[in-house]
Parts: sequence; C-alpha cells; structure tokens
Amino acid sequence: MRVAVVIPARNEELLIGRCLESVIAAAAFAGVDPHITVVADACTDETAEVARQFAGVHVLEVDGANVGLARGAGVTWALRRAGVAASTVWVANTDADSVVPPTWIAEQLDLAANGTDLVIGTVRPDFTDLTAEQVAAWTAGHTPGKPNGHVHGANLGIRGSIYLTAGGFAPLAEHEDVDLVARCAPLTSAVVATDASEVLTSGRQFGRTDGGYARYLRTELLLAAE
Repeated sequence: MRVAVVIPARNEELLIGRCLESVIAAAAFAGVDPHITVVADACTDETAEVARQFAGVHVLEVDGANVGLARGAGVTWALRRAGVAASTVWVANTDADSVVPPTWIAEQLDLAANGTDLVIGTVRPDFTDLTAEQVAAWTAGHTPGKPNGHVHGANLGIRGSIYLTAGGFAPLAEHEDVDLVARCAPLTSAVVATDASEVLTSGRQFGRTDGGYARYLRTELLLAAE
C-alpha cells in the first residue's frame, strides 16, 4: 500500500522537527517512501519554514485555527496526490508535538495487509512534563499489552477508502478523531486497538483548545486514579 502521513501543526516550530525526524525514521524502518504532509494551521511562527527543511515533506498552509479542518485538508491533499485508488492508500495520522517509534508505520502496514481498516494506537505523555503524582496515575491506568481503546489523533491509521466513505475529518475544534472513528464503526469491523507502537506526545497541560488531551492531563488524570 501507499502511505500518507498527515500532521497538523499550529505554532509548533520547537517540536515539529523531532516529529518529522521520527516519521522519516519510521518510514526507513518500514522500507517505504510515504507522502508526508504537514498542515501548518494559522501559524504565526516558523513551523512551516522548519518543516520545509525536511526533504520530501510537503507543507500545506491553512488559516482555520481548527484541528479537524487541518487534518481533513491534509488527508484530502494526500489522497489526491497519491493518484491511485483510495483503498490502496494507508493514512497514518500523528501530531506535531509527538514522536512516533521506529515501528510505527511498519506495524500499521502489517495490520492493513491482514485486512485491518482502522488502527487505534495508544499514546504516552512525556513524563518530564508531568508531576510524580501524574506519572504514577497514568502508569496505574495503563497496562502494557492491554490498550484501552481511547482514540488519539496522534496515533491513528485508516484505510483511505474507509476514510472517504465515513466522510473524513469534520471541522471540529477538538475530538475530531473520536468523531471520525465513531462514524467508521458502522462501516467496518476490521478495527484494531494496539499499544504495539505507542507514540510519545507532549505532556503540556494547556493546549490549543480548552479540551483535548492537555485538559485530561491537567484536570482528569488524577481524578481518574482516585
């Protein structure tokens, strides 16, 4: 299958470089040449310029300040550029503040080759951004080998044809990933939740919106451990 990697980014000049380095390393490990698209969304910093320094990375600039819109624009762009049937394109999604492991693309492609249409991967916050109490709470709630099935745009893979049939990412300011997966549920049972290639993501606790993973870390993580 052809691989498209889509990465929305809003003012991530400090982190987009390490993200792209990890994606390129994962592509090399898998032996593929993916179409990597960074969607620089309403950026007022040098995110787009940093991303353009990486060979083979395409930068799409939008001005929506909306992660769902950015993801959707990136996938649409990537599928059009692929120039092949959407059923033969695997769309791997991550975030600009994240680092994917070397096995990330290979793991998703192995699952796709066995008929999987949707891969729901796990994420781990950067523990250096958390307090000791938060780290303990997160660790207590995550058992290796037992993915919780929570949906994260930072670690989500989908077959292009299922993506299109589901209607793609909606222009939502947050939870656009959860919304897409919910719309995929009636379309396919070939869904795999896995922690085999867990993605490291920022542990910052104030994000681009009021909700999302940052709010979970800030206000809900410790409550869930009580």
